[in-house]
Amino acid sequence: MNVAEQFVQVLRQAGVERVYGVVGDSLNPVVDAIRRTDGIDWIHVHNEEAAAFAAAAEAQVTGRLAVCAGSCGPGNTHLIQGLYDAQRSGAPVLALASHIPSDQIGTGFFQETHPERLFVDCSVFCETVGRAEQMPRIQRIAIQRALGDGGVAVLVVPGDVADLDAVHPTGDGGFVVERAVAEPPPAQVRALADAINEARTVAIFAGTGARDAREELLELADAIKAPIGHTLRGKEAIQFDNPFDVGMSGLLGYGACYDAMHEAELVLLLGTDFPYDGFLPGRDTAQVDHDLARLGRRTPLRVAVHGDVGATLRALRPQLHAKADRGFLDEMLRRHERALRNVVEAYTGDVRQRTPIHPEYVADVLDEIAAEDAIFTVDTGMNNVWAARYLTPNGRRRVMGSFLHGTMANALPHAIGAQFAQPGRQVISMSGDGGLAMLLGELLTVRRHRLPVKIVVFNNSTLGMVKLEMLVEGLPDFGTDHDPVDYATIARGVGIEGVRIERPEELRDGLARALAAPGPVLVDVVTDPNALSMPPRVSAQQIRGFATAAGKTVLGGGVGKMLDLAKANLRNVRGV
Repeated sequence: MNVAEQFVQVLRQAGVERVYGVVGDSLNPVVDAIRRTDGIDWIHVHNEEAAAFAAAAEAQVTGRLAVCAGSCGPGNTHLIQGLYDAQRSGAPVLALASHIPSDQIGTGFFQETHPERLFVDCSVFCETVGRAEQMPRIQRIAIQRALGDGGVAVLVVPGDVADLDAVHPTGDGGFVVERAVAEPPPAQVRALADAINEARTVAIFAGTGARDAREELLELADAIKAPIGHTLRGKEAIQFDNPFDVGMSGLLGYGACYDAMHEAELVLLLGTDFPYDGFLPGRDTAQVDHDLARLGRRTPLRVAVHGDVGATLRALRPQLHAKADRGFLDEMLRRHERALRNVVEAYTGDVRQRTPIHPEYVADVLDEIAAEDAIFTVDTGMNNVWAARYLTPNGRRRVMGSFLHGTMANALPHAIGAQFAQPGRQVISMSGDGGLAMLLGELLTVRRHRLPVKIVVFNNSTLGMVKLEMLVEGLPDFGTDHDPVDYATIARGVGIEGVRIERPEELRDGLARALAAPGPVLVDVVTDPNALSMPPRVSAQQIRGFATAAGKTVLGGGVGKMLDLAKANLRNVRGV
């Protein structure tokens, strides 16, 4: 047995069923070992970046270790983007970064890089295997770190080392997957109880760290009559069947969440590291998080509790005085209902006669007809907004995206990993045309492996979020538009069914047929390039930015462009 075979055996012991990557000479020993080992497959993708994205998605869907690999030099540097995404998302991923021959390291050899330096910032563990004697111990450490810390572990292995005879027995040791619950210190729980009891009104803002404490969260809100807002990552676990829900804050937000947090006497942050401090009130805030480093790094805290959200709420509940006054809660619920009716629904009503198609309408119809346990993968940009506002969670659906790293091109490779992990579930990639174009070759991966992924392209021929950011900064959009592309024709060219939809009356039937098809389908929906999203609160600075951008555009001869923008977004102010 050589080191490569030992490496693959340990992967099987960890429950790994596949490795995503692109073959290369320094990976040959490992790829050949996979070929000869039952129960594990090599998944050929067309860019190692996609391999890392796919592994990140698989890890998030299953909660188990997922693996990707890159050959020496350029092969493993391609992994970096996807590994940053996995690391920021807390996905347990093991990345094999193969290396040049060990006796050539440091000589400036062909394709030489320093992977142990490259990956240190996007991993919880990164070490080089220079001798056969280090295996399998170093691999077991790497896997346990990925599982225990919830992040990326990187093993750098020169190709010649992978081909050496194994020195130590592989063994049959297992891996600890479930983490211990972090119990909060009693004094911190008491301080939190005192703060809640003293406050006349409380608003809760919950993130993905509260995912496993849904029952305790709703019980708390009922006891203290608190509205519950959520982050984008917390949406799928917190919003559904929640009588206290007031939506989401931030640039992608909607509803009354912003109002609730800014008008409450106390804001309670539960399991969230929400980075946009401009949307936080900056006062009278308590925070609960299992990660000590996150406490207070976004906003000053009145009370900080280091502990698991569920354990903290269970310890907290007996110390709370139930509040009888529902006035604040009911007012926020009324505002939330009005916001949904006047703003969110304004985007999707009266759209059958409007072309180009409103992207909000596409997301709304997709939400309505998708399976109850569908997995949605969402490209970074405007598609994040449409997913946040129009996809309906129900406790069974999943929504994944590059919500923390914020890279483009994630949706399709995320869908690939999710579909491999859950072959019986409907997987829908909500791809932007900009994101899809970046990793367009992964259509070949979908076709090669016959994955029944449904790819819905929001094709507006522009980088919509970048355009919005320019307008907010007072700049006329520049460099954001690109030539129209017929992605349905491209899909058909590689052997995937392609459907082009240009009129709203074609949308529902076209999407329904695509979702019902047994194999992969790409639905290319031509959407309005002028559709912009507005946050729940628009600042005076943002208004000045829009006005300045409009002035510069008009002075530059773009009157028609600004009129198109205005007409497309009149629905932003409907009912206001």
